[in-house]
Amino acid sequence: MANEKDVQRAFEDEDDEPQINYRGIKAMPCIIGNETFEKLGAIGTISNLLVYLTTVFNMKSITATTLLNVFNGTTNFATLLGAFLCDTYFGRYNTLAFASIASFLGLLLVDLTAVFKALHPPECGSKEDSHCTSATPLQWLFLLTGFALMIIGAAGIRPCNLAFGADQFNPNTESGKRGINSFFNWYFFTLTFAQMVSVTLVVYVQSDVSWSIGLGIPAIFMLISCVLFFGGTKIYVRVKPEGSPFTSMARVLVVAVKKRRLKLSQEDKMKLYNYTPPKSINSTLPYSDQFRCLNKAAIVTPEDKINPDGSAANPWNLCSIQQIEELKCVVRVLPIWASGIIYSIAMTQQTQYVVFQALQSNRHVFGFRIPAASYTVFTMITLVIFVPIYDRFIVPQLRRITGKEGGISLLQRIGFGISLTVLASLVSGLVEEKRRHLALTRPTLGYEPHRGNISSMSALWLVPQLSLAGFAESFTSIGLVEFYYKQFPENMRSVAGATFFCGMAASSYLNSFLVTIIHRTTEGAKTGNWLPEDLNKGRLDYFYFLITTLGILNLGYFLMCSRWYRYKVGSGGNGRGSATVEMEKKNDKSLV
Repeated sequence: MANEKDVQRAFEDEDDEPQINYRGIKAMPCIIGNETFEKLGAIGTISNLLVYLTTVFNMKSITATTLLNVFNGTTNFATLLGAFLCDTYFGRYNTLAFASIASFLGLLLVDLTAVFKALHPPECGSKEDSHCTSATPLQWLFLLTGFALMIIGAAGIRPCNLAFGADQFNPNTESGKRGINSFFNWYFFTLTFAQMVSVTLVVYVQSDVSWSIGLGIPAIFMLISCVLFFGGTKIYVRVKPEGSPFTSMARVLVVAVKKRRLKLSQEDKMKLYNYTPPKSINSTLPYSDQFRCLNKAAIVTPEDKINPDGSAANPWNLCSIQQIEELKCVVRVLPIWASGIIYSIAMTQQTQYVVFQALQSNRHVFGFRIPAASYTVFTMITLVIFVPIYDRFIVPQLRRITGKEGGISLLQRIGFGISLTVLASLVSGLVEEKRRHLALTRPTLGYEPHRGNISSMSALWLVPQLSLAGFAESFTSIGLVEFYYKQFPENMRSVAGATFFCGMAASSYLNSFLVTIIHRTTEGAKTGNWLPEDLNKGRLDYFYFLITTLGILNLGYFLMCSRWYRYKVGSGGNGRGSATVEMEKKNDKSLV
């Protein structure tokens, strides 16, 4: 912890300018600990909510599924609102503090619905009621209030925690930049570790021991998360919000439309309005030729007035090059973000249909029958093992070869992960083809209720595709989060964190739409329904091959976007082909 002298030095400098005292690694136990226990709490509750709602709250499966879909979708999209409020008004520390408390209270309320009989319906067939009784309005209100508080907590924690952790490192030093890169890797390491504990131990306690204890454990984890977060208050670097970044971008669009008829010659480019607020946390961005139509917003006309301090008298009539380039940073990211949606769809299949494959496969290993849902742990295990190896051994070796701080560029890392999802989908199709063939041509090992015969193929054949998915996530998911963080303007880093979760939300909706379309269009086909309850009667392998084809098209789209993309100056993207490469070279000394 920081002593008084350290705190005083944090705001002293030779030029009497505020000097930020970056604590870097020293602040990580509090931030990573907060993140780990928050995920243990949230995932430990969400992972088994479907079972809880159908067995304790007596909901029908379709009602519970719909409620959880709305809950998950709302949670992911709420991160965008939370990020906006954080970057515009409250700052990351205050947002995280409020959201952590809200999340704890939400988990506590959900646990109380299991602890007290008055807060949930009586058990179906119990002495109190021989029939299934629905929840009362008061019971619904208590449960939904807990859900609402959990949504508020997630909206503030998910987009801000990652950016807040990166804020603790000095981005203008080599050690600081490497610390940021390592932080992104370790962030996902702890996230995956929390998932492993939640979907195994916590879910076991909830289902087989006691719902009261099982839902109380996540609440306790969240309380520990709050204690860890507030414990590091004195040593945190707090970046102050600068107001709404969306207002600035809206002004650029409005002014560009107003001045769309003006001509911008080569000589006029040197006369464009270029002003940067003196206290802005955003890095200064040079003029670029991409999206030239937006550059017209910086043309100074006789009607435009400029204040003595250099700012525009009417910001809705004149915008600076800095404002325009900040908007371009966001626009450039969108095509890459779109490719991440298709990537997430491929990853989703490795957590959904692989469970159904396992149900109709031989799951016995050394006399023990592995639960079908537990096979997804192999994806997590792969990521947990590989991330430390990649961060501590592979990256330093690649850094010596390429000279890039991350070993490879961000887009190279993302692209490699996308290619691995293509391979994972292809392997999934081939394995399913073998499983189905054995189930139809050889003696089966039994019958799975409501599904069909169990194939003699060992479910361990599913491990390669799950491991490939884990490798893909260690490259693409981590790469995307780091990419958004570094390529968005500095005053939008919480929005950058929300962008990743919005992509996941979009992929969930698109995946549901895709499954529905495939189910309906193949129902009357000669091959039969691809996705029936009994996989032996369907063609899940065809569906995997379709996902493989979409993955190949997505990879080609991503490669085209990568060639077109221009990294933000000084972002550490290490990309080539940028119109501002020479400017980057000149700024190299100032960034070290």
